Amino acid sequence: DVTVSRATNLPNVEKFRSASDPYAGVEFRGERKKTEVKEKTKDPEWNETFKFDLKGKALNPSDVISIDIKDYEKIGRNKLLAKATLQLKDLLKNPTMSVQIPVTDSNNRKVEGAVLALSVQYQAPGGAAKTAVVEGVADTGNENVDEEDEDIEEAAVDEAGEPVIDETTGLPVPAATTPGGRKKRKLKSGGKSNRDLPNKIQDIQIRVKVYEARKLEGGSCSPVCRITTWTETKQTKVKKQTDTPFWNQQFHFNFKAMPNELFDETINVEVYNSRKMRSDALIGGFKMDIGMVYDAPNHAFQRKWLLLTDPKEEAAAVKGYVKVSIVVLAAGQEAPADKAHDDDSQDIESNLLKPAGIEFMPVTYWVRVYRAEDLPQMDQSAFEGLKKIFGSGDARKEQVDPFALIQYAGRKLKTQVITECDHPEWNQELRLMAKYPSMCEKIKISLRDWDRISEDDVIGTTYINLSEISASGEEGFLPTFGPTWVNLYGGPREFGIIGAGYDSLNEGKKVGAAYRGRVLMEIGTRLGEKPSEPVGDIIQDEVLLIQPWLRRRKYRLFASFVDATMLANVDAPAEFEVSIGNYGNKLDPGEPPMPSTTPPTNAAFDGVGYYYLPWGNQKPCVVIDCDWEDVSFRLESLNALSKLVNKVSNSLEVIQTAIKAKLEKADIAQLIVGLLDEITESCKGPLLPDIDEKTRTNSLDLQRLQLRKRKLDEIAETTFDLRENATDVDETVNELENIVAVLKSMAIEPQQSMPDVVVWLLQGSSRVAYCRIPAHQVLFSERESGCGAMCGRTQMVVLKVAGGTDNDKELAGVIRIKLWLGLTKHERDWHRSETEATSVVFAETYENQISIPIVGWTNKGLTRPKFSDSTGEIALNKDHFGVASGWKWETDWFISPELSADMGDDASHKKFLEDCFENEVRIPGLDWQPTSTPYTDVRGDASTPKDEVVCAEGWSWESEWQVDINRGVDEDGFEYCVESTMGGWTAAVKTYHLCRRRRWVRPRIRTSTPKVVRKKAIKDDENEGWEFARLWGMKFHTVERTMDMVRRRRWHRKMIAASDKATPVFFFEINKPGDDKKDSGKSGDKYAPRMFLEYKNTRKYQLRAYVYQARNLFNADKDSFSDPYARVICLNQSQETEVIQDSICPTWDETLIFDGLVIYGSPEDLANNPPKLFIEIFDKDPIGKDELLGRVSAIPLVKIDADDSRVPKLAWHDVLRYQDKCGQLLASFELMLADGVMDLPFEPPRKSETEDKFLVPSGIRPILQRTGIEVLCWGVRNMKRFELTAVENPSVHFEVGGVVLKSSVCKNAKKHPNFDDPVLFMEVMFPKESLYAPPMNIRVIDHRQFGRKPLVGIHTIAELETYKCDPAPLEEPAEESAIDTVDASVIDMEGMEGVETPQIVEEEDDKEDYDWWSKYYASQGDRHKSGDYLSSGYDLMKIYDKELKNVEGFEWFKDFLHSFDLIRHDKDADDDDIVGEFKGVFKVYPLPPDPSSPMPPKLLKSLPNSTMEDVIVRVYVIKATDLEPKDESGFSDPYIVIKLGDETIKDRDNYVPNSLNPTFGKMFELTTKLPYKKDLSIGLKDYDLISKDDDIGFTHIDLEDRFLTCYRALCGIPKTYCTSGPNKWRDCQTPKQILEVICEKWNMKGPVFMPGGSVRVGDKVYNLAEFEIEQVKNKHLSNSASQRLCLHTLHALRVVPEHVESRNLYSEIIPGISQGKLQMWVDMFPKSLGPPGDPVDISPRKPKKYVLRVVVWNTSDVVPDETSITGEKMSDIYVSGWLEGGDDDTQKTDIHYRSLDGEGNFNWRFVYEFDYLPAERCIAINKKEHFWSLDKTAEQVPARFHIQIWDNDKFSKDDFIGSITFDLERMVEPAKFARTCTLKQIQDNIGQGSQSNLTGPNISLASKPRKSLFDRKRLSGWWPCAAEEDGKQILKGKIQLEMELVSESEAESRPAGRSRDDPNQNPTLEPPKRPETSFLWFTSPWKTFKFIIWRRYKWLFIGMFFLLLLILFIGLVLYNVPGYGVKRFLGA
Repeated sequence: DVTVSRATNLPNVEKFRSASDPYAGVEFRGERKKTEVKEKTKDPEWNETFKFDLKGKALNPSDVISIDIKDYEKIGRNKLLAKATLQLKDLLKNPTMSVQIPVTDSNNRKVEGAVLALSVQYQAPGGAAKTAVVEGVADTGNENVDEEDEDIEEAAVDEAGEPVIDETTGLPVPAATTPGGRKKRKLKSGGKSNRDLPNKIQDIQIRVKVYEARKLEGGSCSPVCRITTWTETKQTKVKKQTDTPFWNQQFHFNFKAMPNELFDETINVEVYNSRKMRSDALIGGFKMDIGMVYDAPNHAFQRKWLLLTDPKEEAAAVKGYVKVSIVVLAAGQEAPADKAHDDDSQDIESNLLKPAGIEFMPVTYWVRVYRAEDLPQMDQSAFEGLKKIFGSGDARKEQVDPFALIQYAGRKLKTQVITECDHPEWNQELRLMAKYPSMCEKIKISLRDWDRISEDDVIGTTYINLSEISASGEEGFLPTFGPTWVNLYGGPREFGIIGAGYDSLNEGKKVGAAYRGRVLMEIGTRLGEKPSEPVGDIIQDEVLLIQPWLRRRKYRLFASFVDATMLANVDAPAEFEVSIGNYGNKLDPGEPPMPSTTPPTNAAFDGVGYYYLPWGNQKPCVVIDCDWEDVSFRLESLNALSKLVNKVSNSLEVIQTAIKAKLEKADIAQLIVGLLDEITESCKGPLLPDIDEKTRTNSLDLQRLQLRKRKLDEIAETTFDLRENATDVDETVNELENIVAVLKSMAIEPQQSMPDVVVWLLQGSSRVAYCRIPAHQVLFSERESGCGAMCGRTQMVVLKVAGGTDNDKELAGVIRIKLWLGLTKHERDWHRSETEATSVVFAETYENQISIPIVGWTNKGLTRPKFSDSTGEIALNKDHFGVASGWKWETDWFISPELSADMGDDASHKKFLEDCFENEVRIPGLDWQPTSTPYTDVRGDASTPKDEVVCAEGWSWESEWQVDINRGVDEDGFEYCVESTMGGWTAAVKTYHLCRRRRWVRPRIRTSTPKVVRKKAIKDDENEGWEFARLWGMKFHTVERTMDMVRRRRWHRKMIAASDKATPVFFFEINKPGDDKKDSGKSGDKYAPRMFLEYKNTRKYQLRAYVYQARNLFNADKDSFSDPYARVICLNQSQETEVIQDSICPTWDETLIFDGLVIYGSPEDLANNPPKLFIEIFDKDPIGKDELLGRVSAIPLVKIDADDSRVPKLAWHDVLRYQDKCGQLLASFELMLADGVMDLPFEPPRKSETEDKFLVPSGIRPILQRTGIEVLCWGVRNMKRFELTAVENPSVHFEVGGVVLKSSVCKNAKKHPNFDDPVLFMEVMFPKESLYAPPMNIRVIDHRQFGRKPLVGIHTIAELETYKCDPAPLEEPAEESAIDTVDASVIDMEGMEGVETPQIVEEEDDKEDYDWWSKYYASQGDRHKSGDYLSSGYDLMKIYDKELKNVEGFEWFKDFLHSFDLIRHDKDADDDDIVGEFKGVFKVYPLPPDPSSPMPPKLLKSLPNSTMEDVIVRVYVIKATDLEPKDESGFSDPYIVIKLGDETIKDRDNYVPNSLNPTFGKMFELTTKLPYKKDLSIGLKDYDLISKDDDIGFTHIDLEDRFLTCYRALCGIPKTYCTSGPNKWRDCQTPKQILEVICEKWNMKGPVFMPGGSVRVGDKVYNLAEFEIEQVKNKHLSNSASQRLCLHTLHALRVVPEHVESRNLYSEIIPGISQGKLQMWVDMFPKSLGPPGDPVDISPRKPKKYVLRVVVWNTSDVVPDETSITGEKMSDIYVSGWLEGGDDDTQKTDIHYRSLDGEGNFNWRFVYEFDYLPAERCIAINKKEHFWSLDKTAEQVPARFHIQIWDNDKFSKDDFIGSITFDLERMVEPAKFARTCTLKQIQDNIGQGSQSNLTGPNISLASKPRKSLFDRKRLSGWWPCAAEEDGKQILKGKIQLEMELVSESEAESRPAGRSRDDPNQNPTLEPPKRPETSFLWFTSPWKTFKFIIWRRYKWLFIGMFFLLLLILFIGLVLYNVPGYGVKRFLGA
């Protein structure tokens, strides 16, 4: 019992309140409990008592109680206040103790004055200790994490102290996400996804490492682990006859896939028994989603134990445990370091992926599929076409045979198939068996069309996320869903015999483009229940219960199209279709007609690059009536929460921007307080709608409502608390970010049964592009908060191509649309919102005619009706229209041409080239004469003569008519052919040419903006309003051409409502048959009218686009540059900036002015919903189409009031190319009302007097200041050839802000790649605000013969902010320091030697037992492999798990030089090619504004020598880990390859066979010249005997960076200066020399040595005594105090220490993904500094040979396994044994037959020879995997010895009885007698096992001390053997062994043979004295009779014998009595 009384003087970590809210957590043996929370106190009193069940295990002296006191936080993690540890060893003497213990903080520093009062009572367990049964505990590995780490949350605990488990995932819920049962509830954070990958096809690697397994069911088996990841399966080796296999194998799975698709797949880990048949070989498995691993911290599960279960079994019985590490990596991500801990192998409880406190339960997810509707056609009927032609047959056949398929966790169930039905009713329940909780989160639901022959087709697919339909925690609920409709989306519904390529949409792999039906379903959960059948019918009574959810209400959808712009495809008239569900689907013949489409309209050119639909002031409007279930309570809640999220997110973004802008704290505080008040008010107010009795809800609705209300209350409480107590801005912003995450997690609605609104762009019968708008966004509600965010508001939507990719260069279109969805009773809200426009309704029909030769235009012989709809399929005679009720005609029929008909070819152009062709003919032999039509257009149609062409209104001629000679023509401009109608024009005249023509051109420019006026209604005029085309279905035009064969014109008739009851949605009835059946529809047919919103008032606006500059654009040209220009698109107008030549960071500094922008609607509405602008950046190409570099979207600043003084600020906008960021654009935009309401600002200044180009005006453009830039142009490196020629004479040009600075020319880059004059200076005008700073362009030019200077490389520095610094102060005469004036003779350096030196203790034995590996393991903290190295006082080194340059504090070795990759663009490649490096650095600082002021001193001075340097390089390669397998066996044969300059070392002969974690221990020495040969490459290759060796991976080191850095990365300096021993100094300079160099490099004064053993460096003094206070001395330390002082000073100055670095290996095949890690280091020794010291010997440790001799004497109490024919219990006992890893050397004793009492006598010796690594404590095995294997495989396994007892069977498989496994490093004392060897001695190993992470027996003795057999040498006695039955250990027998371990030399001197073979000695084994009953029955018939038959049946035999004698006697008597009687009678 532990009583936590109180604590005093606790620290306060709260920044908002005066005190913390402390609670105490008590942990003992992994069990954790906690006290209540005491609010706002530093002296809490709890007085709470906790009981810990010892579970039969007595206290150990090493047991401790850990107590931590934390501050309870409602949001975020709980912060550590203090912690303490109480040793319990005193409880063994006194069972009661009360203590007051001091506490420490997270850094183990004592908290002054703080004390914790505890009392502990101990009651020893009584009775026998029972075997511990391991309960799985979820991953609670956060308990040992540093409490100050803000990024790691502790696991939540319930009131019992147990981790709270998420019921949907089986993982622990973080404390910040769980209501912990306290008085205050913790706020559950939103599940932030860790998936930051773009959803495009990319390289993804999954690594699975399988370490070992434990407690596998079945006892002795031969397990193999199989890993299945998506489509790939790999497996480990087979381990024979063990239930604790040790594999330690790693597998890599490489995929090229989309992340969202791959993450939904699973990883399945299964363990099989390889000795069983396949049907029952599975032992157990574990399954999880790939996405779950990626979402884990570091995208990995590291060293986790997986609990194995059998999915087929009803009860989730534990089948064993398997330990794995799983990592999911994408390109550019690095695998976390795999760190093993001492207790890692045994600590299953804290690393088990399993729920806490409970076992897995069988769970049934039942999915009820009731019905579906609106399914599309999926099949083709061969006779449907004929029936349609002949008009016979029944109603339309429903060509779909649907069934539902449900998939979850690899299981699939499907409903029955209902043939030929698009509205099937299944009413079936599908029952999915699973284990609860499960690691799989999604249920996949798909409807499929059954096909008799081919594969079933997918109709549509959706997913149900279990985490969205359930909740964790005490108040959570199990997964529940529905009854509700689930919508399916996919490709367009229209059926085609040839697939349209929309399978990926139908399968849910891509976003669906169209509605494809919906299904009514329900999901529920049953725990602990196994269904009798997987699929069953739902009883009728339960079917009737869903009827309330089928009730529907009438909804109406209004859509008003405002603009349609940026259309790219204009091959045919365009129209838009709006649909919700299948309502409004124009192309579905089964749907009734509706006014769901806009009129077909020809697109007009916008003058630059796109097209738009010229609707003018009549905006098309569509109305759709539909019937849906009333789910407004769901959607209104979603809308309210979404609005709150957007509002809070926007306000938080404003606050964060204010913080970045460094506003006043008072202003920021005001913003924060306002946001907190707003959140509090919203959460406390009536945010969510109430549910009344009339509302039809299901269980999930009610559960989610309660959950949301609880969270809102918690948020309100949190924000109120922050409002009252917040004092720190950063802390408050962090809290607000957490609140936003919580709100986002709430703003999810899984039951959105109302389909999305889909808008399609149609051209004819083809669907071109679409957009999907969720219905809830446009839903109307009487509650303002429940109204959709875009309901009745104009929104701009980008259209997508169905099934298109993100790489589509052009947009399909952009529309501005206003949508409103609501109940019909609320439609007045829609009409009230339209204040600027009136609704107009027209009846519409098209009059059709064809052109017949001679006859001309006529309506005779038409293939379509004379009057029809736009498609020509429906006959619509003008006289046959009927008026719907409530409506009447307002006008008569009139001709209504499209507005595009009034727009000529010059529409929207600012310049236009007028042209015509002059035509002439000749008769052979005569001159050329004009033709009958002397002037034509390019098509040959007659045109106006050039002299009669009149300049159009609003235009003016720019020049006179000129002949176009820029074509293939002769000098007079003529081109010739035989016949003009045949074509074939050429420039050279031939005698057979009879026709010629020449083109006349005359440019004109626009002088005023034209007014687009819709023509007035045209009465019946035969020649007005016609549109012409060659054939029906082709694009129409307004001017008749020669080849035109058809024409049409549009007729309209306006209608008005006759009463207020007139419905907006009505139909015209075709009620009068015509003269021709073709010209009239059937009586009663309906046709929808055309509806428009007509705007009476038009308003003009002016847009000003301030385009300043761009940076880091895509380089599209071969010279690695682009010629960029920007195109700004605003609605139906576009303008372009000027072209900037040869730049990827252009500065346009241009203002584009859009005049006369006509935007309909109120200015207020425009201000609230401004149109989105699109800015496209192109590369100007002289030939071909300009290439798109990227696209930007932006919102302009709208100004509609004259008093609006806002000024648009320039801002950076991301440029996206194929959805990837490829640069930024600095621009701003303002849209101003130009109707005279406000005065427009003056025009910006022009760029020049002749250009009509404007600059960005002052006030908007950045403010510039005088700035100096110092450039250190050090040199270029690794320049690749350009145009097959080496780059030999480069120079570098630096360009920034229009200023260019050129370096000198490098005379010979091959021999000396550095520049002679490296320091350059440039003065530029730089923006004051760094936000607007221009980039720096670095261009490398090669100077070649004949004056050629090609560009050979380029680099762009986007921001120079990194290089900004303060200018150097003006130099002043420095005063001499007193210390500097001291005479050198006074401070005698040699006098330092008089300082007291460390006392060296001479050791008796001078022999050193420590190798380099001892130092290596000691530095890692591995005491077991390092021995007592740590206590010897020797040095440790740094073991970095990263590259040396990435270590914090070394500045990536860029303190002197930076490396800039030079690129050269390859248009055919995906990425730019790196062609070299530029070495240099920049210093940017402000200059005095006055140019006459003195310049500050230069910063770049005292540079090192740039000449060549000869350097000795030593590369030490230690080991590699987690390598990528290259062989089919799943392994590699790696060897080392080193490249430095022209020198290559291949250590191919010393490859390590069959290993993924090889240990090399190699040193390679090379010589190089720096900087010419600076790049060191170290890599691994896979050895192949026949084929080419494969590259595993390489890593590259820039030696020049290490050579020049001020941190001196030449050779890591050790901790001590030793002149001998294992840490002998190996540098070529002494510490004193190194310190002098460091002081010179760092511009520090010194070193100055002073009396008393101190040195002054800079302004700081270092004293030797301070460094060596606690240092453990060793005999190898130098006696030179000055050297030791210098060394300690160097460590204080942060130079590179002695180290080992870990470097990732990368392959060119899979770039960006690590192929493993290499541990190594590099030493560099400049020859100019002298010879280096001796190299370090890092050769791998050699194993020692040992011989294990095991004598099996006897067995006792072996449980009989068989029954003899005589009924006796008996066993034929034998014993087998083997060493771990030596499965092929399994030795067996002979057989003790017929053991009746469990006793067996053997006197049998097992002998095993093995190699042992004492320091590693493991066995080294080298053996071939197969007989055909080329090499032996090296493997290290735990030192375990396995013994098993078997029962021999001659005619069947031997029966396993029991086993025991010995850990040779941790042997226990055996029992002396068999009678004392019982189950009380044994316990399970899990939770207790070895201290080594490689070992751990499955049976060990609990209470006896464990010693190594290598120390004891010999051990003899009795041990128990056991087997597992029903999860419990059962004693199966006892075995007497004698185990002896001898070295190889001892084995030779004291030989012993196996079994009882010669030499039978040490000891001599006599044949066992077995009872006579021990024999094999069929080999000894006499013994069989004697000991089996006679012994058991002897009395039976004797009785039978006497009975037989008696029978014979009686027989003889009976035989002889008659004769004897006759004789007597006769007297014979």
